[in-house]
Amino acid sequence: MSTPEPSAIQTRKLRHIEACLRPDSQYARQTTGLEDVAWPYRALPERNLEDVDLRTTFLGRPLAAPVLIGAMTGGAEAAGRINRNLAVAAQRLGIGMMLGSQRVMLERPEAAASFQVRDVAPDIPLVGNLGGAQFLLGYGPEEARRAVREVGADALAIHVNPLQEALQPGGDTRWAGLRDRLAELIPALDFPVILKEVGHGLDAASAALAAPLGFAALDVAGAGGTSWARVEQLVHHGEVRTPDLCDLGVPTAQALRDARLAAPGVPLIASGGVRTGLDAARALCLGAGMVAVARPLLEPALHSADAAEAWLANFIHELRVALFVGGYAGVTELRC
Repeated sequence: MSTPEPSAIQTRKLRHIEACLRPDSQYARQTTGLEDVAWPYRALPERNLEDVDLRTTFLGRPLAAPVLIGAMTGGAEAAGRINRNLAVAAQRLGIGMMLGSQRVMLERPEAAASFQVRDVAPDIPLVGNLGGAQFLLGYGPEEARRAVREVGADALAIHVNPLQEALQPGGDTRWAGLRDRLAELIPALDFPVILKEVGHGLDAASAALAAPLGFAALDVAGAGGTSWARVEQLVHHGEVRTPDLCDLGVPTAQALRDARLAAPGVPLIASGGVRTGLDAARALCLGAGMVAVARPLLEPALHSADAAEAWLANFIHELRVALFVGGYAGVTELRC
């Protein structure tokens, strides 16, 4: 039996991985703003480092730290290896994971294996992922259920990425009516749904529109890390042709502040340029309940689960140290 030829989507997923590893996939001028969040320092912390409590819960599952491996990839053999290495690391460390966009899996059944990680990570909170634009192009509750059911996920992230799509040849640029479509969709599903941007930031107006719809969390995915508009131009043109447009977005720190005011009571996930444990601590201080990290894990995950675990273990250690010297007993005390 012959192996099916890779689809255009599968080929693009591989090229996304290659592009994300390039330095010019990152924002050129915009920063996350997290570096401007003042962090306290106590010379007499009056506690032991190992006693700082990072434990929390997410989607009803206990976590050793408020850390989520962010959405990255899927749909090709290399992507499957990345996902399994990340899932093994998450299981060992007691943290969560979000899968990359599963559209390719729904349209090409042979791609499903690249998203299958439950056998190596039975205990972690696992989040599926579909694009918001697809729900204006025919997707409905059944596709959402399949994305969750077929990988054993606990929840579904619906990602919104209008700038990326606008700069992608043949991208989905008809977004009128998505809020109403999501308002119909979410009550029809019996699992949590998360709204996430992809790295250009969830703005205040959009957070306010999403607030009453019943989302379990908002992933602000702010500007300052990987620019997926840049990634698309690198994939299709080999260079960034519209750098000003590609650097548009709401910085992560501002997105967190805005979402906290625009959607009070809705849990927030901080992602977008989170690179260190101190970044994570500052994001939690701004109101996030979880932080998600993606791009820094890509290269380690290409090598091994051990490499991904080592990067994450150091990241979590940095978070613990930040709380320790800041005078915090645990993550539940954090609030700027």
